[in-house]
Amino acid sequence: MSSSIEEDYDFEMHWTNAYRKTPVTSLGWYEETPTKSLELIGECNLAEDAFIFNAGAGASTLIECLLNDGFTNIVVNDISASALVELKNSLSKHNHSNVEFIVDDLTNPSSLLKLKNVDLWHDRAVLHFFTSEEQRINYFNLLKKAVKVSGFVILAEFNLEGAKKCCGLDVFNYNEVMLQEYLGADFELLKSFNYTYTQPSGNTREYVYTLFKRSA
Repeated sequence: MSSSIEEDYDFEMHWTNAYRKTPVTSLGWYEETPTKSLELIGECNLAEDAFIFNAGAGASTLIECLLNDGFTNIVVNDISASALVELKNSLSKHNHSNVEFIVDDLTNPSSLLKLKNVDLWHDRAVLHFFTSEEQRINYFNLLKKAVKVSGFVILAEFNLEGAKKCCGLDVFNYNEVMLQEYLGADFELLKSFNYTYTQPSGNTREYVYTLFKRSA
């Protein structure tokens, strides 16, 4: 964790308060249409029953888009139960049997340790909040345990020119080389690009989007 955050800081309560105090559509990371994620997912050519895992999903609109596209095997995770309640409520017109909701900490997992044979791991704006090396190692260990050979990983995080704080928390910025180093030689970088995201407030945030495929 960042030196400015106490070791026992309650991240679950932090994110719960964020979702309780602010309308979802006003949150700094809200996307009405997650265009860049959908473009990269499209390049994976996944079957409709592919196992898609969305790390730190919050109330992401991506899940509704995936359901609209016919995907039937989606697991979403967040450290905040309140965030997942918001997400579940937004999917009221869909069959919830196609989505599993897991409240857990990506850096100190319990239920998530059961993940295996993941066809696509998707993370937008989650990994960059893990500011200690221990948190990052735990995250990538979980990812490597879960993603199958020939599976895909999409990581979209604040890039090196991006903001250093978000939602009152410090962040750890990345480029594609750094993400490759954490993933290791078993993952091949298929595509990367920088992207300027415009928040609901009109402010902008600089991201790096990456698509990897596991080769071994």
